[in-house]
Formats: sequence, C-alpha cells, structure tokens
Amino acid sequence: MVTKAPETRIVDSYRVACDGGEGALGHPRVWLSVSHETGYVECPYCDCKYIHKDFEGEASAA
Repeated sequence: MVTKAPETRIVDSYRVACDGGEGALGHPRVWLSVSHETGYVECPYCDCKYIHKDFEGEASAA
C-alpha cells in the first residue's frame, strides 16, 4: 500500500481556504494564513502545502 505525498499549491494570496478538494471526501473548510517569513502554510487536516508565489523557489524545498 502506497501513501500519496501531500499536495503543493502555489497561491497569489497570503490568506487561503482549504477543504480537502474532494467534495464529500474532503474535510471542513479552514482558513489558513501563509507566513510572511517562510512563505508557506500547511493544512492541519490534509497536509496540503500552500506556497505564496513570491516564495516559490525558497519554500518548496522546506
């Protein structure tokens, strides 16, 4: 059995909403704030990583 790696999304905003993206199989919608220091935030439910476009090269390696 193989576990899929968490998704990574590049975003334009420092405030994003995550609902798991799978309709009824997702999770409750949560609002997340991308850190101005690190440039990313991870969803506590699905571990999706949201990276602000200004930090794309730096935060993707973190």
